[in-house]
Amino acid sequence: MAVRRLAETQPERFAFSADNLGWAERTIKRFPEGRQASAIIPLLWRAQEQEGWLTKPAMEGVGCMLGMPLIRVLEVATFYTMFHLEPVGTKAHVQVCGTTPCMLRGSGEIIDACRRRIHEHPHHLSADGA
Repeated sequence: MAVRRLAETQPERFAFSADNLGWAERTIKRFPEGRQASAIIPLLWRAQEQEGWLTKPAMEGVGCMLGMPLIRVLEVATFYTMFHLEPVGTKAHVQVCGTTPCMLRGSGEIIDACRRRIHEHPHHLSADGA
């Protein structure tokens, strides 16, 4: 598994929108007392939906809401590849399966095409920022 790191450039702060904050508070209340940390994945997902990617200030905010140290939030955010730790394209976000069965069926050719058309290196935006 590849090492996943946070983007070098981060926004200064994060705050859930009023609607998302209400949703987050209701989500946390669904979990038993002492088990609110179990809401981490849905809250991180909602923060990512709001911002377009998962920022360090968003992770800090979610950790604060759940009473979790940042390191625990980072463990979850860096483990699951569904969380984007760097900005992703605004028009499309292309992911290609890289498992052995997919590679045997030709996903390597798709990856090569993406490198030619989008960016030479994975996890980078195209020249037009898409």
